[in-house]
Amino acid sequence: MKRLKEAKVSGKKVILRADLDVPLEDGRIVDDTRLKALLPTLKYLLKNKADVLIIGHLGRPKGKRDPKLSLKPVAEKLGELSGQKITLISDIGDISDKGYKGVAMLENLRFWPGEEKNKAAFAKKLAALGDLYVNDAFAVSHRKHASIIGIPEHLPVYAGLRLEEEVKELGSVLEKPERPLIFIIGGAKTETKKPLVPRFAKIADKAILGGLVMFARELEGIPNVVFPIDAEDAYDIGPKSIKLFAGIIKDAKTVVWNGPLGVWEDNRYELGTRAIAEELALLPGKTIVGGGDTIAALNAFGLLSKMSYVSLGGGAMLAFLAGKKLPGLVALKYYKI
Repeated sequence: MKRLKEAKVSGKKVILRADLDVPLEDGRIVDDTRLKALLPTLKYLLKNKADVLIIGHLGRPKGKRDPKLSLKPVAEKLGELSGQKITLISDIGDISDKGYKGVAMLENLRFWPGEEKNKAAFAKKLAALGDLYVNDAFAVSHRKHASIIGIPEHLPVYAGLRLEEEVKELGSVLEKPERPLIFIIGGAKTETKKPLVPRFAKIADKAILGGLVMFARELEGIPNVVFPIDAEDAYDIGPKSIKLFAGIIKDAKTVVWNGPLGVWEDNRYELGTRAIAEELALLPGKTIVGGGDTIAALNAFGLLSKMSYVSLGGGAMLAFLAGKKLPGLVALKYYKI
């Protein structure tokens, strides 16, 4: 995998695939964690005299222009964080005609149907806008989209600083983790998480289940999988489960957590998620957390800074840890075969 610091970027036009999918409320960004994570790569490129075109998506407009999902507030916020004026460009044709200097941002990629369908013509049109391509969006590197796997067919490709860090931190869990190694899997996306549990159970010393995954009883009988022993109205784990899970966690040297253990947004059901978060905050070992809901919960509890590493990948993080080959990393030639 070629890293950004190996690239000659001075005087080049660089297409930077970023993770811009931030949570919005009434057009206002409520969590800028992903934008802050982009700053080291953006500042590196600018310091080394590159012109940068940032590309990314927001929400699910399904190939249609939805004004509510415009990247305008994202461009403004990133400009504020970086101290740079960032020009938002609404159409690819505008770039072709005028080019770009400094930092520009192309409007929401998912406004074009060719992005999610990975249309060759769309990928080629995007690639024509730069001299080289940098992927700093680990969180969407499990997607077979034009901006992830299509552009690299036409340009030299490099891993951004954040993506390189993600792969290093998560890779350490697969290579030589400090043990006991514990996985905590919760949240609501059972269709993506449930099939991965057997794999996690083989990697980890224990795989603890919460959220909706705890109802996947077909996973019972798999060695190392731990289910809650009580639940509060099916919206949270109960005090007996908290005690059970805390007992497992307290001796752990490495813990990976993806997905809240209950409907933590409702304070009637936050106890399980909060209790486990507090347990991890006291743990002297390594704690790796990921997934938007997990990060939001830890932020709300004031405990995010107590974690060793915060991965911005949700589905990508789980797929990577399950040993699946992420299309974005394949395009970066991360895998040896």
